[in-house]
Amino acid sequence: MDFARLRTLRELSLRKTMAAVAEALLISPSAVSQQIAQLEDETGIELVERRGRGVRLTPAGQRLVDHAGRVIGILEEAKTDLAELKKTVAGELRVSAFPSVASSLIPRAIRAISVRFPDLETIFEELEPDDSLAALRAWQADVAIVDDLTASASLSETQVEMLHLLDDHLYVLLPPDHPLAERPHLTLPELATERWVLDTTSATYSAVIVRACRDAGYDPIINARCHSFEVVRAMVEAGCSISINPGLRGRDYIGTLRLKEIRPIITRRMFVAFRSGERRNPAVAQFVNELRNVAASMTAPH
Repeated sequence: MDFARLRTLRELSLRKTMAAVAEALLISPSAVSQQIAQLEDETGIELVERRGRGVRLTPAGQRLVDHAGRVIGILEEAKTDLAELKKTVAGELRVSAFPSVASSLIPRAIRAISVRFPDLETIFEELEPDDSLAALRAWQADVAIVDDLTASASLSETQVEMLHLLDDHLYVLLPPDHPLAERPHLTLPELATERWVLDTTSATYSAVIVRACRDAGYDPIINARCHSFEVVRAMVEAGCSISINPGLRGRDYIGTLRLKEIRPIITRRMFVAFRSGERRNPAVAQFVNELRNVAASMTAPH
């Protein structure tokens, strides 16, 4: 059976639509459909059921995907073995991370490792934690940064190793003339009557904020939902809303706004993740070390 077609089928099992697979594999949706059709001709059995814009694997398709996963895993393990034997840091390394931590850690780590190992090509993709873990499982990423607030259901992955990088706190973001702007810290109940702007790029992250407010006894009054921190910041600067943001992001991008730590402190733990056993790969090992060095040099805002 053709290996490329098997990989396409496995991607389809993870991403559910031809368009998403095409984007991941950098081919056209029609090419994805054609590869699946050719694989069905090759095996002589229906592998997918098309439902509207999405697809679902048949039992035969799922069985074949399970076999494909083991084959791909063996090939990736072979690549790791050879890289370990060569003891050279070269080739291509695919890295993913979510926005707030990516802007703080990733550029510095990539710059440092490119100076030390010019033959290593590091390719970065911005992904939310759950998507990063999916990319690791699908061999679309080699190293990922995740956190325990938005990927808590997946941190026990047996296929993935995790190393703690650093802890970050969540902060209230206020306009400079807000009545609470001079307070050293704030509690969530004190914000019950405020209007909120949420960055909904990650539905899981915004759900964490809403749940924290509900635990404090109220539903937040949300007057804006945005898909970028730039719009969140603009809403707060104009005095339209307040927000809660990660300390790492706030340290670099708040401008004239006021950042106030929440009491009791809401902490998120961040981890660097990679497939089990792949720290033997010199490129993975060196990049993980660079990330840990960058993380150790960082301090949270006050």
